Order: sequence, then C-alpha cells, then structure tokens
Amino acid sequence: MNHEKIEKNVNLMAILIVVVISIGGLIELVPLMLSADATEAYEGVEPYPALQLAGRDIYVREGCYGCHSQQIRPFRSETERYGPYSVAGEFVYDRPFQFGSKRTGPDLARVGKRYSDDWHRIHMLNPRDVVPESNMPSYPWLANAEVDGELVAAKMRALRLLGDPYTDADIENAAAAVAGKTEMDALINYLQNLGTVRSAR
Repeated sequence: MNHEKIEKNVNLMAILIVVVISIGGLIELVPLMLSADATEAYEGVEPYPALQLAGRDIYVREGCYGCHSQQIRPFRSETERYGPYSVAGEFVYDRPFQFGSKRTGPDLARVGKRYSDDWHRIHMLNPRDVVPESNMPSYPWLANAEVDGELVAAKMRALRLLGDPYTDADIENAAAAVAGKTEMDALINYLQNLGTVRSAR
C-alpha cells in the first residue's frame, strides 16, 4: 500500500508534511494579504510618532502582550465591555501585531484616553495603588530610564523601508521629540493612543 511506504520513509513523510502545511498556509494567508481591508490603513490611522513608537517598543520589551491582548472580537460581550471590535486596518503599522490571546489583564485595544496620565503613572509604579486586586508587576525602572532618540530615529528609518510613510522631517525630529522623556512617559503616550481613532467614531 502506498500510505505504508510514506509512513515508513521518514524523509518522504517530512517533505509531504511541509508541502501540506505550506499549501494550507498559502490558502489562509494569500487572500488576507491581497485584501485591501487588511493592507490599507483605517481612516485616521497614522504611523506612530517618535514617542509612541518608543513606548510601543517598551511595551513589547517588557512583555505586556503576555497578559494584555489588543484585539476585541466581534461578539456582544466583547464590544459591550471594551468598545468597537478590532479591524485589520487599525494595525497596518504594527510590526509585530499585539493581538495576543491571553487576558490575565484587560484588553487594551481601546484603553486610550480612558484614564489620566497620572493614573497610568501610579499604575506602573505600583498597580495595587489603583487596582487593589491587581496581580500586575510594578515597573519603577521605567520612570528613571530615558528614551534613546537616535535609536528611535533608526527604527523609523527601518520602518520606512518596510513601507511606513515616515518623512525625512519625522526622522530628523525624532530625537528632539523624545529628548528628556522617560521610558514611562513613552509607554503612557503609547497607551493613551490605543484605539482612539476608532473609538471616537
């Protein structure tokens, strides 16, 4: 029997598994990549300015995505709690996406402008001061570390190569835009922007 030959030949089995997974992946990914809804920015969505870009990188570096998702599913229980469901056009400038899957903490897709900067600052320094039952860790070091302006400018140049519409002026002014700002300032600025374009509509 043919299937016995395949099952007994490890190399052939591995090649066929790779072929099947590749075909399945293409069937899933190619239509999404060609869909304008997935590749064009939602109206009002712009690439992250320098301070927010730095904040997003801190969010990734500190592993915030491990406990917080940024994807509201199109279910009534989700939209009533968090706001309008997420659409692909909101995330065209996110690399990598911060969709997440685990919600140890609340979804942050629409957290922008929900709380004051001072609330976020206190929450980062000691989450239990504002949410007594919180199991989120504290991030006091963010208040002392300054944002590296040259690194932000370099990241903007790299993102422009990937298609983000940063101008020469955006890149030249990046270091000045983050001068004297702490990593906590940057992270708060990033959080205060999340979901504000769509939730305002």
